[in-house]
Amino acid sequence: MGRVTERRKVIRIRDGAVSTRPDTLVAEEPLEIRLNGKPLAITMRTPGDDFALAAGFLVSEGVLGEADELQNIVYCAGATVDGSNTYNIVDVRTAPGVVIPDISLERNVYTTSSCGLCGKASLDAVRTTARWAIDDTKGDTTPPVRLEPELLASLPDRLRAAQQVFDRTGGLHAAALFTEEGELVDIREDVGRHNAVDKLVGRALQNGTLPLSRTVLLVSGRASFELAQKAVMAGIPVLAAVSAPSSLAVDLAAETGLTLVGFLRGASMNVYAGEHRIALRAAAAQG
Repeated sequence: MGRVTERRKVIRIRDGAVSTRPDTLVAEEPLEIRLNGKPLAITMRTPGDDFALAAGFLVSEGVLGEADELQNIVYCAGATVDGSNTYNIVDVRTAPGVVIPDISLERNVYTTSSCGLCGKASLDAVRTTARWAIDDTKGDTTPPVRLEPELLASLPDRLRAAQQVFDRTGGLHAAALFTEEGELVDIREDVGRHNAVDKLVGRALQNGTLPLSRTVLLVSGRASFELAQKAVMAGIPVLAAVSAPSSLAVDLAAETGLTLVGFLRGASMNVYAGEHRIALRAAAAQG
């Protein structure tokens, strides 16, 4: 399989002094995802956790939601002219009887490592295909997740401390799942932030722990529509990002009941939707 990091020679200039040295870079390779033998999508990713990535991608597409709906995932041999296996093509086989939604299997979607499925369907498509409702303001007897701002503020440092490959390369996004008490459940790194989330969700599918109904998803960059979509499709009630959300991500969060937090840095944060899950002090809530 491909390596997570690779070495390249660089010319280093520091205070006018020039030297040559090897540098550690994050690896980036294409991964083709096939569904029951048919090409579905290609994404640029950091090799590793490829099966989880593919499974998580199919959760966000509304294909999978239960572990028993997944029959198996295999690397496809013969990916090159000489018949060698590049470990860059995976085939996901669904269990007999699983109904495949209309996701246009012939479309050969190309997803970039930064934006996910650019131009994806409207907010209505996500709302109608989500298996688990996360809007707990409409009569659900289970109390909603309730988070202290101080707890949220502590999560980026915990995420950063757990980023092993970032320490060597400085070139990876990360996504982490935390319990509502702030305990780290899982963390994944990838050159694409949406891939890191897919790896988390795919692991949860394989482990039979979907929906992730009492967790917080923290991402190291911005919160795009695709990331909000993936959170909703996995039943995650809280999405927090260290950078800005997009307007469409805020719209989706408001429509589905997702709590969306952006600019989570130090003791500061912006709550864009789902504020009922944040333990706001009375004084702070005014104005």
